[in-house]
Amino acid sequence: MPETQDTQIEHFPDRSLRRLLQDSEYVRGLVRIIAPDIEAFLDFSRITYQKRSFISKALQERESDVLLSVPFQDATDTEALLIYILIEHQSTVDKTMGFRLLSYMVQIWELQRREWETEKIPENERRLQPILPILFYTGDRPWSVPVSLTAIMDVPEVLERFVPSFDTLFLGVKETEAEALTQSGHPLGWLLRVLQKEHSDETEISEALADAVSHLASIDEDFAPQVAEALRYFVQLIFHRRSLEERDALVDIIRQHIQDHKELEAMAQTTAEFLREQGKAEGKQDAVLKLLQLQFQHVPEVLSREIRNIQNLTHLDTLLEQAMTAQSLEEIDTQSALEN
Repeated sequence: MPETQDTQIEHFPDRSLRRLLQDSEYVRGLVRIIAPDIEAFLDFSRITYQKRSFISKALQERESDVLLSVPFQDATDTEALLIYILIEHQSTVDKTMGFRLLSYMVQIWELQRREWETEKIPENERRLQPILPILFYTGDRPWSVPVSLTAIMDVPEVLERFVPSFDTLFLGVKETEAEALTQSGHPLGWLLRVLQKEHSDETEISEALADAVSHLASIDEDFAPQVAEALRYFVQLIFHRRSLEERDALVDIIRQHIQDHKELEAMAQTTAEFLREQGKAEGKQDAVLKLLQLQFQHVPEVLSREIRNIQNLTHLDTLLEQAMTAQSLEEIDTQSALEN
């Protein structure tokens, strides 16, 4: 792994992917890669997201999650499949994953059970929604244990039928064949091919990046928003996973394949300035505000003033993480930083 600048987006792997999965088309792409037979039964145009997490604070450093509801084709919104995506980015393989996934699913169903009572749903209409659990693993080590309860049990074969079991869709990004990621032609597959090479030597990541950007540049215009988000992701990956010496050449690969350089240049400049000004509060404040303006066009004066009042460098690092992955300005939490 190349040496990188000391100051990086600490939670870049999971937060950046979580941002991508706020786009229903990227969710469709993920399902298409790992379960194409299921994709046809779902109406991704009617996805709804639940803004909550089931992960304990102790585990938030290593993973994040996304819960969404997707109606079945030609069905009402209540006849829907819940998709629970757990993004695991640490390279330590967790033998308790089957148990943890089951506990998250039970929490989701418990929320539904409470809704039956608070909304006074008649007993004959009470139905739990099925859950499709997806483990999205970006760590470097191969995932070597089954995602099941029996992985942490010593249970005789005669008793195995009493152990709860369920299937889990699994995508191990680093161990999946590159062709398997891109055979559907979806932008997500090409993005993940570059992610596979995040720690490879410069030649390998350059080749993967050139292939991906070249393909994305020729993709159908219907995917324009996803292509723009992929290019944004590549810039972030370069600045937070590659060495200082490599960055210009890698960004130039992206520049060669796109027509409008404005957003690319702004993103690269803002990220570079942030890293360069890592010891200066004013420089970090500038970078956070520039990135917010790039993302949302207008930054309210109140929010700008709050950011200017933050002097703690660690808190400013956290704000930059939020700025790079936020879907709205409401997600920028300056109050906790000001209180500390």
